[in-house]
Amino acid sequence: MSLNSFRASQSSLWTIETIRFSSIPICCDALLVVCIYNVLALPSFQMSNRPVHGLLSKSLSGPKTHIKRYINSPCFRSLHVDGRNRLSTFWAPTGGISPTAEEDGSHVLLIRGGFLRQAHSGVFHLLPLGLRVQDKLERAIDKHMRSIGASKLSLSSISSEELWKQTGRYSENSELLRLKDRRDSGFLLSPTHEEEITTLVAGIVNSYKDLPLRIYQISRKYRDERRPRQGLLRAKEFLMKDLYTFDYTPEMALETYDSVRNAYSEFFNELKIPYLVADADSGTMGGNLSHEYHYISPKGEDHVCSCDKCSYVANEELAQKGQRAPTNFTKDITIWLGVSKDKSTLVLVYLPKQLPSSQDDEKDASSNSHVNIHAVKEVYPDLDTSIESGTLAQFPEKRFQYVRIFDHRVSPDVEDPVYLNARDITTHPISGKPLDLTRIQTGDPCPRCEDGTLHVQRCVEVGHTFHLGMRYSEPLNAVVTLPAQSSSKPATASGQVTMQMGCHGIGVSRLVGTVAALLCDSRGLNWPRAIAPFECVIVPTRGVEEDALEVYDTLRGTVRSDVDIDAILDDRPIKELAWKLRDADLIGYPVILVLGRAWKKERKVEVQCRRLGVKEDVELGSLREVVQGILDKL
Repeated sequence: MSLNSFRASQSSLWTIETIRFSSIPICCDALLVVCIYNVLALPSFQMSNRPVHGLLSKSLSGPKTHIKRYINSPCFRSLHVDGRNRLSTFWAPTGGISPTAEEDGSHVLLIRGGFLRQAHSGVFHLLPLGLRVQDKLERAIDKHMRSIGASKLSLSSISSEELWKQTGRYSENSELLRLKDRRDSGFLLSPTHEEEITTLVAGIVNSYKDLPLRIYQISRKYRDERRPRQGLLRAKEFLMKDLYTFDYTPEMALETYDSVRNAYSEFFNELKIPYLVADADSGTMGGNLSHEYHYISPKGEDHVCSCDKCSYVANEELAQKGQRAPTNFTKDITIWLGVSKDKSTLVLVYLPKQLPSSQDDEKDASSNSHVNIHAVKEVYPDLDTSIESGTLAQFPEKRFQYVRIFDHRVSPDVEDPVYLNARDITTHPISGKPLDLTRIQTGDPCPRCEDGTLHVQRCVEVGHTFHLGMRYSEPLNAVVTLPAQSSSKPATASGQVTMQMGCHGIGVSRLVGTVAALLCDSRGLNWPRAIAPFECVIVPTRGVEEDALEVYDTLRGTVRSDVDIDAILDDRPIKELAWKLRDADLIGYPVILVLGRAWKKERKVEVQCRRLGVKEDVELGSLREVVQGILDKL
């Protein structure tokens, strides 16, 4: 664009000399039209006789109304700054993506609804709507962490390989995202921060008087995921809340653990979505006490067993089943192969052959999928569970020792000349009971009550609490000094005691994806009130845009004690009412307020709540009370 001059003559007459618009975007044209319109508004304006080229030649040659019409046309995105939430000023790029059969439905809705976009495989950008959901989750977490006296901090995402080697976790985790600096020093992008927080606290806290200590962060974590899938549920980059607790006696640590569990229950209750709390295996995290928080979902990768009569709930990794009545031996058997940790002993597990259960996914539908690895490890603790049965053939030919473990439905009189000198195990080494080595399936008896049966369900894990004990504080020398008269047993001769730790996580980004999957339907997303991007949207038909402002202000409340309803006004001028309503369903606002025919005839607002099946006309005077009542149920 070239603009020779906007200049004022000495007689205060403005002259537009030459304007060229041949190669600039429409937004630049629009800005210049605004400038020109302001010039036209001057009391003494005259148009130069010189020609005006390009887009504005017709507009400038006529009266000022042509400029007004151009400014108010749909090509302009108005930016109101009156303090009201407006979709005309809020970036919500919805639609534009057609789902395919291979894509996860709820994840596609998050993309089409304008919540996120995929940057790379397993990596996502969060857009303004998605950020509002995440921010509300974080505020809810902050509230419940404050309720137990936790302080918030922020740790670096970069950790040292050396720290992880000190705790023995570096070689255990094959999904660490590793990196090197110019000095070839080894670093990694942390998937969790136990090593870093323990080192930090060990360097600052020296006395028992500084305990108990509860500190947490909400930060990005990283995992070198082999196969990212299901959107936010299994990504390379994810947001986590980690709470770390430090005490100086085991008793205090267990009290802290119980208080954290209570805070977690309050947090998940606030979302008003049914969840399960399951006894869990601590795995590589360490410790001997942990609980998982699950949402039941067919997208889940965990299996949780629950009793239909009592309160027994456990992750399949830790779950047990009650004893069945003795049965006759079966000859239709299968053998699962394992190996000891020192690779010197081959473990053969004899099982009755079974059909794959409904909880098996396609990958697990092999003939050996129903072996209960945890039951086998309880009998033979030296089993290396990191090596799959199918990979044992890759081991070089060698002279193994043999251990044979028999399910109670398989006769130990199986003849095989290769294993004549094998050591046979047919009963539990501690209880002496016959062994049940098959995976738990729906219908198996409950181990806790006599009449109950177990139900196995796929679940998504969204939270986990761990009592770590001294798993990290001991190798990283996190100790505090006790008073001389203390008789605490763990204390050393120097009067120091190793700190007792706990670690408690919530998957923030995973929660967003899971809640979206649980509550969505064919029309779009359905957010619970606690984390909805906005609690309600006001959608006016043409001609009542000014009335919509009155409805918006009514929802705000009239006195200071009123709780504001988090509303947004859909005032986008270029969209029709039907399109806006479809868009509102897609985004998943808990409540939709429509100013349509009922408003024009009787000044009544149509209140819609898809999740509760509500659709009614409400007078403006009682609108706030009705909307608040609906939101309280969500």
